[in-house]
Amino acid sequence: MYILIGGGGQVGYYLTKGLLQQGHEVLLLEKESRRVRQLTEELGTAVARGDACEARVLSDVGAERADLVVAVTGDDEDNLVICQLAKARFKVKRTIARVNNPRNDELFQKLGIDVTISPTRTILHQIEAEIPHHTLVPLLTLTKAGLGLVEVTVPPDSPAAGQTLQALRLPRSANIALIVRGDENITPSGETVIQGEDRIFALVTQDGEEALGNAILTEETAEV
Repeated sequence: MYILIGGGGQVGYYLTKGLLQQGHEVLLLEKESRRVRQLTEELGTAVARGDACEARVLSDVGAERADLVVAVTGDDEDNLVICQLAKARFKVKRTIARVNNPRNDELFQKLGIDVTISPTRTILHQIEAEIPHHTLVPLLTLTKAGLGLVEVTVPPDSPAAGQTLQALRLPRSANIALIVRGDENITPSGETVIQGEDRIFALVTQDGEEALGNAILTEETAEV
C-alpha cells in the first residue's frame, strides 16, 4: 500500500516506522523544517517537508495514487482538512483522522471521514473498562460502514448469563464477533453459552448497540 501520513509528531513518527517495517510504501509529511531534519535522520526518504493541508503539497507527493491517508497532527481542523482534501480532490478511498477533542468526533463522522481515532476517548474507555461496573464501551467507529466496535463485560446477574447466543435473538445489526473468557478467545456460534464476566466484542449499528445493551445488561447496570 502507498500510505500518506500528515503530521510528524510522535504518533506520526511511530506510525511511519511501524508501517515501513511491515513493508508498505509510506511518506510522512511535516511542515516544520527542524522536525523534518530530526525525522529524516531516522526515517530517511520516507519523510518530506510540506503542509498536508495544502492541495499542492498533496499533489506533489502523488496523493492521487495513495491507498490510505492518515491525519495525525495535534490540530483537529488540520486533520479534517487533510482527510477531506484527500477524498474530494484526490479520490483517496480510505482516510483515518486523529481526533484530539472528543467533541469533534461526531462532526468528523458526519463529514465522511472513514475512521476516527480519539486518544482521549480511548484512554477514557480504558479507564471505564478497569472500573468495576458494566457498560457498553465504544472502541472504534467505522463511519462509512455505519458501524461501531463495542465491548461489554457481562454482569454476573445478566439476563443473558447461561443463555446461548441464539436464544438472545439479537438483530443482524448486533454482530458478536469475539468473546474473551479468561485467557480464552472464543469465536462464537449460535450455540455458544454466555457466562458472567465474559468480555463481548461486537460490530453494531446504533440500533444494534441498543439491542445488545438491552440483552446483556441488567436494568441497574444499563443506567450507569
